Amino acid sequence: MFSAFFLSKKWALWAYAGLFVLLAFLYLQTSLNVAINEWYRDFYNILQKPNVQNAPLILDANATKIANENAQKALENANFINKGSIFYYQFLNECFFSSKSIAAKETYAMSDFYSSIAVFLCIALPYVFIATLSIYFASVYTFKWREAMTFSYLKFWKNKNDNIEGSSQRIQEDTYNFSKIVESLGLAFVKSLMILMAFIPILWALSEDVSKILFKNLSEDSIFYFLKDMQGLLVYVALFISLGGLVVSWFVGIKLPGLEYNNQKAEAAFRKELVYAEDNRKDYAKNETMIELFTGLKFNYKRLFLHYGYFNIWLIMFEQIIVIVPFLIMGPSLFAGAISLGVVIQINNAFDQVRSSFSVFITNWTKITELRSIHKRLSEFEKNILYKN
Repeated sequence: MFSAFFLSKKWALWAYAGLFVLLAFLYLQTSLNVAINEWYRDFYNILQKPNVQNAPLILDANATKIANENAQKALENANFINKGSIFYYQFLNECFFSSKSIAAKETYAMSDFYSSIAVFLCIALPYVFIATLSIYFASVYTFKWREAMTFSYLKFWKNKNDNIEGSSQRIQEDTYNFSKIVESLGLAFVKSLMILMAFIPILWALSEDVSKILFKNLSEDSIFYFLKDMQGLLVYVALFISLGGLVVSWFVGIKLPGLEYNNQKAEAAFRKELVYAEDNRKDYAKNETMIELFTGLKFNYKRLFLHYGYFNIWLIMFEQIIVIVPFLIMGPSLFAGAISLGVVIQINNAFDQVRSSFSVFITNWTKITELRSIHKRLSEFEKNILYKN
């Protein structure tokens, strides 16, 4: 499955150079995500502090200097993923606001609102282009992997004279599905890792003010008193929620891989009868045979739908409940005036990025289940055609 593509001299350029290009696309998308997260803070602060009287705005030179110095420190302290994105965002601020940071203003004019929209477009439009190009290149990469697997299997399969059940499906369908799902999951996991490296430092720093207000009234006798001085609270909350969700998902969906495997075997038998009937309708696809095969198929699908039903109940409930978690944590700080609306939105976005990255196994559980089923079928096929020998 992997050796046909990654250990072949013929496909080495595509396998490794193509993988590098895909990872480069992921890096650029992650960097632009960080820039958008920075934009959220400033944009919602503009909405929170409009200059409703249309009075002339007088800028405090000292406040502007301090804001620019803080922006420079943020750039210097950023890690290798965030540095490029923060530099790009500050460059856009200089272009549209003549300052690296707009945090020095007490109120904002309508022109600031439109300038902020322009900054967003300068981030979002490149993101759309890069994401679209990434999807296209990933599709080509997947098909190249399928091509490598197909012709590698054909050499061994043609030397086997005995009939191997579902061999046409394995070579045609499973090779493509395997390469597509592995590529999709692999990039999802790498992207999650990059997002964690980019957003955990941001969320960790933003957690400080939230923790102080949330636990300021805790008594020293409380068993939760240790939380009062805890750093990175929101990071730990995101990790705890994700790990808990993963454990529950594992037990709720434990039967799904086996059901997917049995379902594909029933589909293969039904398809095989139809393929034979294309050349000989007299001896194949008889009514009683098709009813028997379809009855087995129907039984498998009913079981599969039932088990996916209660798994989806859990998954949808999990995704809906976690939406309100960061707001419940940030609410006391917002109403105490410790953080602004812009910071609330920035924390919520960063929290969602970190939590979704921790939850990458949960959100891709259906694909993982399908991949486990395909891997089992292809492993059996390789064994039958003596592929590794």
